[in-house]
Amino acid sequence: MSDTTGDAIKTTAGHPIFFPVIYYRAYNLFSNLVVYTPSKLIYMAAYALQINGKTYNIEADPKMPLLWAIRDLAGLTGTKYGCGIAQCGACTVHLNGTPVRSCSLPVSAAATQKITTIEGLSDDNSHPVQKAWIAEQVPQCGYCQSGQIMAATALLKKNPKPTDKDIEVAMQGNICRCGTYPRIRKAIHTAAELMAKS
Repeated sequence: MSDTTGDAIKTTAGHPIFFPVIYYRAYNLFSNLVVYTPSKLIYMAAYALQINGKTYNIEADPKMPLLWAIRDLAGLTGTKYGCGIAQCGACTVHLNGTPVRSCSLPVSAAATQKITTIEGLSDDNSHPVQKAWIAEQVPQCGYCQSGQIMAATALLKKNPKPTDKDIEVAMQGNICRCGTYPRIRKAIHTAAELMAKS
């Protein structure tokens, strides 16, 4: 990151990062003078994220949502931005095997943990859940489906033979605006059968 008006700080990696110092105008109500005040400074830290078995060395604001570190800094764009407040599930990834909403999890909280994204399930759509999604033609617009698949994969790892009720409970936080829920339920049962045979 560079900026001709920037200052330098040392990262945990020991080298400086330049960040812009943005000034905003503030009006003094008593004297009508215009003063310039530095905005909030951005601290950048270095992280070695473990994503899908690979190490991605990035530098980011510790408060940056993990989603943006995955998409913009690691370049893995399969994980989608939905609501930004952990309510729709489009951004679901696994953290040590547990599904989490990457849009609301700071990158600093995930820095030392094992992260799995949709790209990490398989290179060729050969994961049983991906096969089932294709067989049952689940996606419509497709936008939420990577989050749906990650949630379904976590469910099947914990419960290899879920009932309809189990699926409803586990998947209730993943919203599909196209309403593909019946096909999602059917695909999860199909994936469970495929996993039982393998």
